[in-house]
Formats: sequence, C-alpha cells, structure tokens
Amino acid sequence: MESTKNVLHVTDSNFKAEVIDSDLPVLVDFWAEWCGPCRMLGPTIEKIAEKYQGRVKVVKMNTDEAPQASMAYSIAAIPTVMLFNHGSVVDTLVGVQQPIMYERSLERVV
Repeated sequence: MESTKNVLHVTDSNFKAEVIDSDLPVLVDFWAEWCGPCRMLGPTIEKIAEKYQGRVKVVKMNTDEAPQASMAYSIAAIPTVMLFNHGSVVDTLVGVQQPIMYERSLERVV
C-alpha cells in the first residue's frame, strides 16, 4: 500500500521517527492486505486524515510487513487503531468502529 495525500505508510524502520518522535498526535491503523474489515476501515481512516490534517498525523502500518512494531504493541487482532501522543499510546480501538469513535479519541488530544 502506498501512502496517500493525507495518510503515510510506515514500517518498522521508520516507526520511531514517524510515530514515537512525532510532534503531533499520531493515529496508527494496524492492518493487513488480506483483512476484509481492514479494507472496510480504509475510507474512514482517509476521511479522518483529511479532517484532522495539520493537527494529527495519520499512518497505516501493514502488520505483515512490520512484525516488530506489531509485536511490541501486542497487536492480536486487526484492524487495531492506536492513538499515540508524545510517544505513548493513549487510546486503542480494536475492530471496525463508527467514525465518531475515532473522532472522540482524537478530540482528547487535539
């Protein structure tokens, strides 16, 4: 998956720089190509990235391509969306949620 205008594709090699060291809060969508619910969530993640552009960084991490970060954050089911702020996880949403759930999470840090 390539990065889109508002959503960055991260890997184990750039996770620290893009997520942990980010000055902005970061919404991380842990997903995989073969995961149907992950594909269903994709448009919601894109809309959130557009709505919060400049206030939140939105990234997608393919768990098949990034096993280290997936293990480090105990990703047991996908999609899992984690919100990082100042390098720490401040919220975790597992499975496909209504868009308002992601927005409520983001509103606590923006």
